[in-house]
Amino acid sequence: MSDGFALALQKAVRVALLTDSGVTDLISTRLYDEPPANAVYPYARFGNIVADTFDTDGSTSADVALTLVAHSRSTGRVEASRIAEAIRQALHRQESAVSPTGFTLVELICEQYYADRDDAAGRGYTATIMFSALMETA
Repeated sequence: MSDGFALALQKAVRVALLTDSGVTDLISTRLYDEPPANAVYPYARFGNIVADTFDTDGSTSADVALTLVAHSRSTGRVEASRIAEAIRQALHRQESAVSPTGFTLVELICEQYYADRDDAAGRGYTATIMFSALMETA
């Protein structure tokens, strides 16, 4: 069974980010689908992944919205912002670096990112990085 658009993209993005030194210099290999309870900061995790599928001349394509979230406990927004920018640089318009199995990644664009105070934790910042991807079945 195929992973489908969302899971295939998540797996490919994970590989791309963990092979990018700009990202790993900041979070090492701490990129999670679901972070462990005792996660070491800083780290990043996958947020929502939404695939909007459509048919085109007998094949299936999808616009996929992908969100990554970076977590920092550092004072100020600098660390969270640097992680967000490293993730953006690793993925934005870098279709050749992201290879989802069973699909063709036509386009990968960072739509926006921002760092915001993590009020739930009482300290630190969380950066949200949002991408859109156009994918086709291979």
